[in-house]
Amino acid sequence: MAVGGFTRLPSGTVVVALRLPHPGCAEHAVRVVVHTLNRQRALTRLSNLGFRGVRLSGNAEPPTPDEITAVLHHPDGLIWRDYHARTADPWHPISTLNRMAHR
Repeated sequence: MAVGGFTRLPSGTVVVALRLPHPGCAEHAVRVVVHTLNRQRALTRLSNLGFRGVRLSGNAEPPTPDEITAVLHHPDGLIWRDYHARTADPWHPISTLNRMAHR
């Protein structure tokens, strides 16, 4: 089960943020932020990318205002960075995570 949370925006959409194991290195974690119509669709998008069995239980770590801003300005609405990254570290498109996992 992933640790994370969600925020409902005034437009009715949601931003979901989750801590997940890095696909290429299980001892590292990444923070993934998704902007979708609802929580289930966010989990489905992650499942389709290979994060099988992702479930969101509770709202322990909701997205921060900076994470919400970053994902709203990204065309795919799906970004990630290292879980222990500093706030100044950049967000990356999800496609770069997939490339790193397949090396």
